[in-house]
Amino acid sequence: MKLVVIGVNHKTAPVAMRERLSFGDDITHAIDKLNALPDSMGSVIVSTCNRSEIYVGFEHTDDDEENPLSPQATTVSQWLSEFKGIDFTELSPYLYIYENARALNHWIRVASGLDSMILGEPQIFGQIRNAVNISKQIGGVSGQFDWLTQQIFASARSVRRDTKVGQQAVTLGFATAKLVTQIFDGPKELTLLIVAAGEMNRLVAHNVATLGMKRIIIANRSPERANTLKDELTQMALTSGRLVQIDCVGLDKLSDVIGCADVVSSCSGSMQTLITLPMVKAAQKTRRYRPMLLVDLAVPRDIEPATTHLDEVYLYSVDDLQHVIAGNLEERKQAAVEAELLASQLTSNIETQIQLLSAQKMIADYRQISTQHKERLLAHAKARLSQGESADVVLNTFAHALTQTLTHPPSRLIRHVATTSDPAILDMVVDGLDAYRPSKH
Repeated sequence: MKLVVIGVNHKTAPVAMRERLSFGDDITHAIDKLNALPDSMGSVIVSTCNRSEIYVGFEHTDDDEENPLSPQATTVSQWLSEFKGIDFTELSPYLYIYENARALNHWIRVASGLDSMILGEPQIFGQIRNAVNISKQIGGVSGQFDWLTQQIFASARSVRRDTKVGQQAVTLGFATAKLVTQIFDGPKELTLLIVAAGEMNRLVAHNVATLGMKRIIIANRSPERANTLKDELTQMALTSGRLVQIDCVGLDKLSDVIGCADVVSSCSGSMQTLITLPMVKAAQKTRRYRPMLLVDLAVPRDIEPATTHLDEVYLYSVDDLQHVIAGNLEERKQAAVEAELLASQLTSNIETQIQLLSAQKMIADYRQISTQHKERLLAHAKARLSQGESADVVLNTFAHALTQTLTHPPSRLIRHVATTSDPAILDMVVDGLDAYRPSKH
């Protein structure tokens, strides 16, 4: 099996080109077309706001040392050009193409968060898993290619589990989610209140929602933006098979709903304090003084600083989180060296397994062909015996013909190894033959 990866370089490609090369409603049609390519074993398309990549598995490897790209890589590149209606000469400067080991290593690095804009970020793993599931639902992932995706997932988990590259929070959203897990025992019984549905709070909502919150309340001036975020979070919950209650209210209802919230993230851009000390005091009384996490990402602040003195209230400002993130990012950079080494080792392990799978298939094919030859020669021998020919003559002829038929391919291989390969390989073949010799007893 051979893996080809083709992606769009988002650092050099103009915005207009990135938009033309992204995938949306056309992804089902694209996967159908990719699976129809010669020798295709399956395909996955990962298309996010800052990544567009195509992963295609092929049954055979037809590499040519004189050409920088294999026929399969050329085929996928030309397919992308035709599918998106962009001339290949216009498209090619913005593409990167990986094959075989480099393709495997790239996929592991991407799934592990080593190739992300934010080192070690965990969202990409879920995005790739979702892309695989979409492809699997329409028949784009099966057989050996399905096995390969599972190896990639297992490798990515190993990198994140066995190194510290993903253990420390380096984004405000991830840092908030990390605080939730540190302060509360069971996130799945919590209620999250999002105050203002801007981009920063949107990222917080996405990160915290992945913990499996029981309820999410979105308080926003604009009902349209609140409903857009609600739709995004609803789709996330459906994709992961979770049930979550999501409600949208106006900012004028903030004092009514804050008492329901275990976690509050506020980032409104308002020039006035939205969450006051009396408001939090009243909320705590309603909550019977259960722990409450307040995250204030706004400048100027949305939450009155004096709330930090209340019992069981944990207030974090954007400066508090940024200070934590700066130290964590440096730890991740140090851990990335170890993570890259582990990713390379895991790539080598998958390569070895692919070679074993290929060898097993070749052995199975050879045995099947040998059985077919045996049945053909045996049928011919039985026909001669039924006509009264000497059993000794027929059996000797059958044994000679079967021996010649079965030893012809190995003989050609040994001659090829003797003239073109390392002598050590020939020695291994000879040792194998010696072990195969029949006993004299």
